Amino acid sequence: MSVAFTKEESAETASETLLPDRPISPHPNLVTEAGLKALQTQLQEARVAYEAAQAIEDVNEKRRQSAVPLRDARYLTERLRTAQVIPDPASTDTVAFGSTVTFSRPDGRVQTYRIVGEDEADPKAGSISFVAPVARSLMGKAVGDVAGLGAQEIEVLSIA
Repeated sequence: MSVAFTKEESAETASETLLPDRPISPHPNLVTEAGLKALQTQLQEARVAYEAAQAIEDVNEKRRQSAVPLRDARYLTERLRTAQVIPDPASTDTVAFGSTVTFSRPDGRVQTYRIVGEDEADPKAGSISFVAPVARSLMGKAVGDVAGLGAQEIEVLSIA
């Protein structure tokens, strides 16, 4: 069959392969050592996925399979370029970037989170971003201090 009779790209395929870039946060790109390693691993995984997609013979499928890894590689490359590694806090006297802080809420719940960079934050796994409202209100506080306002007050129970 002549190439002239093959449909190289449909409107659907074009829309699937022209993904918008992932938004870059306006905040400083602070990361922990583990966060930096995670970004490097994610970039490597995106590159591997892109290379695998390039091996696909069907042009439309190749474009579809390449779109996400290519977008992710652009994002991760930029995040690694701007990453500012912050060492673990030298002291547990006050809450700082990298601290693990346990606090109580007015309803009796006790929560523990590590304060980390935006890309490594995973509240379900016990980490929150340093730009999260709770983290911002806790920064600089010591054990026994109360952060927040009114009904949203939280008390620092421990810092590790």
